[in-house]
This record gives sequence, structure tokens and C-alpha cells, in this order.
Amino acid sequence: MPIPYRIATAPSRATAVTPKHIPVDRPFFQDYVIDMDHEIDAIGLLCPLPVLRLRKRMMPLSAGTRIRLLADDPAAVVDVPHFCNEAGHKLIEMTQTDGHLSFLVEKQGRQK
Repeated sequence: MPIPYRIATAPSRATAVTPKHIPVDRPFFQDYVIDMDHEIDAIGLLCPLPVLRLRKRMMPLSAGTRIRLLADDPAAVVDVPHFCNEAGHKLIEMTQTDGHLSFLVEKQGRQK
């Protein structure tokens, strides 16, 4: 979803409308994301979006960094381990509580 901006015709009257929730997986916010705990909330997203978000967020991270993915898509049980195997990452743990899945993934040195 694009961030809506409303700009008036006169430069002195320019205003920006910022949304209440700004997704942190956009490239603009990448530096902010690296400094915080690495967690992706993919609850409500369907296959293949949880894995795509995980892959996108892991790209700038250094090897050995751990990231947690929260999802409720039943296909994530198969997709996340498959992604880790294909990309060379390590799946540390996979848990299920209250219908939500939690994956802890550690980035390894090589990535396809």
C-alpha cells in the first residue's frame, strides 16, 4: 500500500498525511529495522508472502543474525523450511501456539 501524500500548490502550504502504521520492511526504513529486534509479523498473509517478506528482510542482514517470522498461513509450515534449505539458512525453531506459527531463522554466509 503506497504512503499517501497530499501536497498543496503553494510550497509554504505543503502538508504530508502520514499513515498510523508504516511497514518497516520497505527499503527506506531499512536502517531503522537493522537496529531493532528482528521480527516479521506476517499474520494474515497467505502463501507466498510470508516467505517473500522473510527473504527481503534477511538480504541486508549479516551472517549469524537471527530473525523471527510470525505467520498463520498453513502453507508456511512447508514454505519456510524449504526456503531455509534452498537459501542455505538455518531454521533454529518452529513453534505453534494459538493457531499462529513462529519460525526462528539464522542467516548463514551463503545465499542464492
